[in-house]
Amino acid sequence: MSSSNPVSLTRDVEATLIPVGTKVTLMKGEQAYITQSLGGSYTVIVNGNMFRIEGKDADALGLPVQTQVVATGKPMTREEVEKQVWEVLKTCYDPEIPVNIVDLGLIYDCVVTPIEGKENAYRVDVKMTLTAPGCGMGPMIAQDAQNKILSIEAVEEANVEVVWDPPWNQSMLSEAAKLQLGLM
Repeated sequence: MSSSNPVSLTRDVEATLIPVGTKVTLMKGEQAYITQSLGGSYTVIVNGNMFRIEGKDADALGLPVQTQVVATGKPMTREEVEKQVWEVLKTCYDPEIPVNIVDLGLIYDCVVTPIEGKENAYRVDVKMTLTAPGCGMGPMIAQDAQNKILSIEAVEEANVEVVWDPPWNQSMLSEAAKLQLGLM
């Protein structure tokens, strides 16, 4: 969803300034242009600056609040949990790039481990990188990934670590990402 028409904020809302990652409050009545709505969050332009608004605050944009919970109600194997982890990671986006972090090639490792002494309980450890080391949005993207992993019913612990080795480069993009970004 992208809009050339502004929406008037219906209430004060916390947002993240892109690309530095600073938390700010956008005020009720300010005009926002929605430039991206992927993965349950919104990238908006307000007064010439770019911000990210979380899906839980969509009502401030006059939109329905989005929630995402992955629940099956039945025990899951390690393989099933890992499959769901990759699925939810594909719903995480860099607010400046309309491609998910998996297809961007930012996920380097994903390890799913059963928690000893607990039935149907898993720990997930993810190593990811960013397209640029100075990206101020890194902690927010990692937190988004962690929150979405924790939304999986069988996951009780999740750790998302940002690493820099090997450095990211465009060859790590999936074919779909290259196509979407016009690099093919």
